[in-house]
Amino acid sequence: MKLLVRNLSRATSEHDLRTLFAEHGKVTTCNLVLDKETGQSKGFAFVEMPNDIEVKGAIKALNQATVDKSKIRVKLADA
Repeated sequence: MKLLVRNLSRATSEHDLRTLFAEHGKVTTCNLVLDKETGQSKGFAFVEMPNDIEVKGAIKALNQATVDKSKIRVKLADA
């Protein structure tokens, strides 16, 4: 299942996200969206996890959590 992670700090790296979500289950992909011109984070990412139960646990644990001084939002990505 694909998750949309929003309101990320510009300082949060793809590795940070992968590590954060791996605490809640297996992460198959993690893509931090970068600005093409500056190479800086646009403040959102997509994380894929194969297990529905782990996805629900990650959403419950991480939605509205503070990461790098930003309160992130986590939800299922639109298909």
